Amino acid sequence: MGRAILIMFCAMTLVPMGDSVGKVLTAHYAVAPAFVAFARYLVGAAFVVTTAPRGTWALLRRPLVWLRGLSLALAIVCILTALSTAPLGNVFAAFFVGPLLSYAASALWLKERVTVARTALILLGFAGVLMVVRPGLGGAPGLGWAVLAGTLYGVYLTLNRALSAIAPPHGLLASQMIVGLAVLTPLAIGHIPAMTVPLALLFLASGLASAAGNMLLLIAYRLGSGTALAPLVYFQLIAAVGLGWAVFGDLPDTISWAGMAVIVGAGLLSARLARGSFTPLRADRA
Repeated sequence: MGRAILIMFCAMTLVPMGDSVGKVLTAHYAVAPAFVAFARYLVGAAFVVTTAPRGTWALLRRPLVWLRGLSLALAIVCILTALSTAPLGNVFAAFFVGPLLSYAASALWLKERVTVARTALILLGFAGVLMVVRPGLGGAPGLGWAVLAGTLYGVYLTLNRALSAIAPPHGLLASQMIVGLAVLTPLAIGHIPAMTVPLALLFLASGLASAAGNMLLLIAYRLGSGTALAPLVYFQLIAAVGLGWAVFGDLPDTISWAGMAVIVGAGLLSARLARGSFTPLRADRA
C-alpha cells in the first residue's frame, strides 16, 4: 500500500505541473488555450492510444463516451484560459467545484447512496470554493473560467462513474484522448503558433507531465485501495500552490488560504465517510 501512496503523490504532483507549463505557454507566450490543450492531447495520445486494448474504437459508438470526452476537453481549455490570468493555486481551488457537483449529479442521476453528513461536507466544500472565487467581491480575474472548468469536470466525473464498467481504465483513457483530439483539432487549427525550440519543449513537457500523471494514477489505483487513495487527490491543491509560488511567485491571500483549508478538510472527511461507496475524485485528467 505504501508504494501505491507514493505513486499517487507523484501523480498528483505531475498533473498540476503540466498545468504550470500550460500557464507559461498561455500567459507568457500568448499561445491560445485551445492549442495548448490540443498539443497536450496529442502528446498524451502518442503514449496511450498506441497501446490501447481491444474494443477501444468500439467505445466511440456510444454517445455518452463522446459527451465524456467533450466535457473533459472543454474543461481543459477553460482551466488553461483561467491560468492565463489567475494564480495556479486559486484556479485549482475553484476547479474543485467539479467533484462537489459530481456528488450531487451522481445522487440524482446514478442513484448513488448519499448521507446527511457527506452532503453537509459537500456544501461546506462548496463554501470553500466561494471563499476562493469570491464572485463580485475581489476574487482573482479569470476564476470564472476555472469554475466553468470545474463544472465541466463534474460532468466528466459523473459520466466516468456511469461508464466505468463498460471498459478497462486504459480503454476509457484512450477513448477520451481520441475524442479530445477530434474536438480540439478544429478549435486549435486557427491558432497554430510560430514554432520554436523553447515552445516545442514546453508543449512536450506539458503533455508528458499530464500523461505521466494520468498513467501513474491508474497504476496507483491498481495497486492500492480506492478509498485509501481518494483523499490524496487533494494533494493536487497543495502541489498547485507550491508550484505557483516556486514558478510564478504567486501566493493566495488570507481568505483564499482559508477557503483552500475548508475545501481540503471537507474533502478528506467526505472521502473517509465514503467507505467504499462512489468516490467522485477517482478520475483521470488529460
